[in-house]
Amino acid sequence: MLKVENLSKTYPNGTQALKNVSFEVKEGEFLAVIGLSGSGKSTLLRCINRLIEPTSGKITWDDEDITAASSSEIRKIRRKIGMVFQQFNLVKRSSVLTNVLSGRLGYVDTLTSSLHLFSAADHQRAMDSLDQVGLTDKAHVRADSLSGGQQQRVGIARALMQEPRLILADEPVASLDPVLAHSILKYLEQLNKERGITVLCSLHFLDLVHRYATSAIALKDGEMVFQGLPKQIDDAQFKAIYGQEAERVSVI
Repeated sequence: MLKVENLSKTYPNGTQALKNVSFEVKEGEFLAVIGLSGSGKSTLLRCINRLIEPTSGKITWDDEDITAASSSEIRKIRRKIGMVFQQFNLVKRSSVLTNVLSGRLGYVDTLTSSLHLFSAADHQRAMDSLDQVGLTDKAHVRADSLSGGQQQRVGIARALMQEPRLILADEPVASLDPVLAHSILKYLEQLNKERGITVLCSLHFLDLVHRYATSAIALKDGEMVFQGLPKQIDDAQFKAIYGQEAERVSVI
């Protein structure tokens, strides 16, 4: 179980991105994190694996205090936490296979990682991960030759190299068209249902939340304003999260 208690983050410029956020995520859930741009969604996800250091509060995963973990301890914790980014975060000039193999860096020593040397087993694992997202035929092409949807699938394959128990997906479909958005979320849903991987995914569109998430939380100005089932977000709740002038937009 992932437990977040009174999590707050204030940036050096004084921006308070998170304000005493608390919630729990059971193993195997698909949790959607929703809210307007700037509501704190990305900060929240990045605090969980400490890509961003929280100002205060506590994050516990499997009874291990992530917020108190040393640099060596957090490196081990991150092995089991995959990250999927909005802008893909691929090395554009490197091959797809090389990008996927980089997901294994947390398991190798410093020399091996600096030289980017991987075992035959890791190469096979990378090909298996690409097969999971339907991209084995793209293994040896440059990452920047792929479409946006394909690049995000490479990002998912890279996360799979960590053999994760938890995936943090930071607005993974925000830069994709509606058809590709469903394609990417179906891959995450498949990993959630077939492998039991817990998924925390920040999303904008409510119909995507209804379609894929098993639970949801909503942030507004850094504060949590909703926690429950996606179907509980009615029109009144939607206005409370997104503002009175907001209108629902459907993603086909």
